Amino acid sequence: MTISSKVYEGEKDFQIMVDLLNQVRLAERINDYPAKVNIEEGLANAEVRANMRLWFDADQPIGWAYVDDSHNLLWEFQTQYTESLGAEIVAWGVDCIRKSLAAEETSTLDASCREDDTQRLDFLNQHGFHQTDVITVSMKRDLSAPIADSVLPEGFFIRAIKGTEEAEAVASTHRSAFGTEYMSTENRLAIMSTSEYDPELDLMVIAPDGSIAAYCTCSVDEQNREGNTDPVATHPRFQGMGLAKALLYKGLRMLKERGMKSVHLGTSGQNIAMQKAAESAGFVLEHRTFWFEKEVRN
Repeated sequence: MTISSKVYEGEKDFQIMVDLLNQVRLAERINDYPAKVNIEEGLANAEVRANMRLWFDADQPIGWAYVDDSHNLLWEFQTQYTESLGAEIVAWGVDCIRKSLAAEETSTLDASCREDDTQRLDFLNQHGFHQTDVITVSMKRDLSAPIADSVLPEGFFIRAIKGTEEAEAVASTHRSAFGTEYMSTENRLAIMSTSEYDPELDLMVIAPDGSIAAYCTCSVDEQNREGNTDPVATHPRFQGMGLAKALLYKGLRMLKERGMKSVHLGTSGQNIAMQKAAESAGFVLEHRTFWFEKEVRN
């Protein structure tokens, strides 16, 4: 066994990462975060690219890991290398965080895991991660069931995004809806540059004053015939008006027309309003994801 590693260098390494992901993940978890599209989004950020590494046994790829711009450690590796790679990957992730800290500053390296993935749960516990109270939920909708028409308040209508010229406005709507600064215009443009992005499926509700009241970015997985309606965001000025539900119905119909058999979405475990909107549109809980952190000191 001759294990070596290197930093991410380009398109060839991206394909290695995707191929390894498809090789080691169970079919029912193939679109768990990070999926191919999430890796693409990360690659648009120079800091994330610098925090991306691949491992090899001789010349055979056996694992990869990166730390994203939210300090999440993301990885996949062949299970037979758990003992030989695990500690190294976590230590490398800690170093990625530590190099960004000022003297005596403290932060965390974060990670997530499906509640039923006992192997990954054991890995996180073994390497010093502690579970937080943050939970996200994944929901699923079978498209064989009837889909109702979208109902909107008077003066509101749904249309697809016009193009990159609306990226800033969509990002602003996202930040207002979720109370977070994560969705910058640059991050929005990164999403719009991925291979799976289809502007016709990037839906928004336009208010009578011309502003973006809500949006829902849909996508398709042709290979597995699964769609996605995530994220869904409604500006605080227009919440409680049924806009998210209307967007979901519109997205479901479009995804069914594209030949999808089922649709997924994810949301925070604390976002009860979104969960209720999804349930009313026919979604059911698929699984929960737990979030962990490991303290990093400089």
